[in-house]
Amino acid sequence: MSDTRLLSTDELLRGIVDEVTEIRIREHSVMQKIAELDRRGAAAELGYKDLPHVLRHAVRWDRKTARKWVTHAALLSREITPTGSVLAPALPVVAEAAAEGALSVEHVGVVAEVMKALPAEAEEPVVGFAREHEPSAVRAFGKELAYRLFQNDPEPRDAEPAPPVNQHVMRWKNGYLEIWAKLDTITGAKYEALLDPLAKPRPTTADEGPDLRSRAEREGDALADLVDLMLRADQLPEHGGEPVTLTLTMRYDDLADQVGQAMLDNRERVPADQVRQLACNAGIIPMVMGAKSQPLNVGRKSRTFTAGMRRALVARDHGCAFPGCGRPPKHCDAHHIHHWADGGDTSVGNGVLLCRHHHRLIHHSGWTVTMVQGIPVFYPPR
Repeated sequence: MSDTRLLSTDELLRGIVDEVTEIRIREHSVMQKIAELDRRGAAAELGYKDLPHVLRHAVRWDRKTARKWVTHAALLSREITPTGSVLAPALPVVAEAAAEGALSVEHVGVVAEVMKALPAEAEEPVVGFAREHEPSAVRAFGKELAYRLFQNDPEPRDAEPAPPVNQHVMRWKNGYLEIWAKLDTITGAKYEALLDPLAKPRPTTADEGPDLRSRAEREGDALADLVDLMLRADQLPEHGGEPVTLTLTMRYDDLADQVGQAMLDNRERVPADQVRQLACNAGIIPMVMGAKSQPLNVGRKSRTFTAGMRRALVARDHGCAFPGCGRPPKHCDAHHIHHWADGGDTSVGNGVLLCRHHHRLIHHSGWTVTMVQGIPVFYPPR
């Protein structure tokens, strides 16, 4: 075996391509053998419940992997009828490309998935695309091809499908609430639109450096911010209670005629009737200055800042007031500089806007904030 350190970059890359092609050819050979085991009923012969159980034991695959290989083998195999005639594979073009080593097992699964929504003659262009692209791109290509093929078809006369069911599961474990959710397209897009701006990394500052949180941690903190936003909704009518703003791209004529589909920011498509429904629910709130004023100081009778106070804090701080932060106002809490529990009043003069992270920092570190001539000034730990 040659020393890879002596090979040029071109030779290394070509070697990888050649060896991956060989691996895929061997994968195809494995799938043919799996299909033959399935055809002859090997699971029953060996005393197993089904073929994935056989492979799980023999090859030490987990059950999910074994099921995937058995499913893909069935798509590519040739079956023998009782009369001895040969039936063509379910996906003949895929089978040919897989035998050449042009497609991986993952490619085979994705092509089979997209072909469920396409006519048989679409297999050749889909496989042609798959020869040049990764599986995720093939899935997107198939989705777009299905839309282009069927967008002008008449509306189906089938019964209306059951509406998607949203699911949400909560479980407390070791002091943490574990959450699992499955949301329909519209709700999922709204959720993404709510979470994305809250999950952005914090700006790098001289005092704190870069944001070292992982994406999962940032999105977890964003969900916590979202909970706080909802808890303040009744006190912040200018931010709470209105629908999430989504961008829906659609031709005007299609919308007027109630045909076709619109595309959301996440590239999911929405039927025209749902677009019109969303348009009726869009939140457009005019801001009228000079309306009836609200008290900016409610003293000790109230622990929480009123909407009027918050507007004054927004006008002064323009968002999180911590040096170098810049989080927008709707992502901020109103913090008591002299804590309410220690006798501080609820007023603009005793308040400052802080994002969730810096609010927590002020409460649990040596950082302090004081008012100097009506402006909040921050002091780091000694």
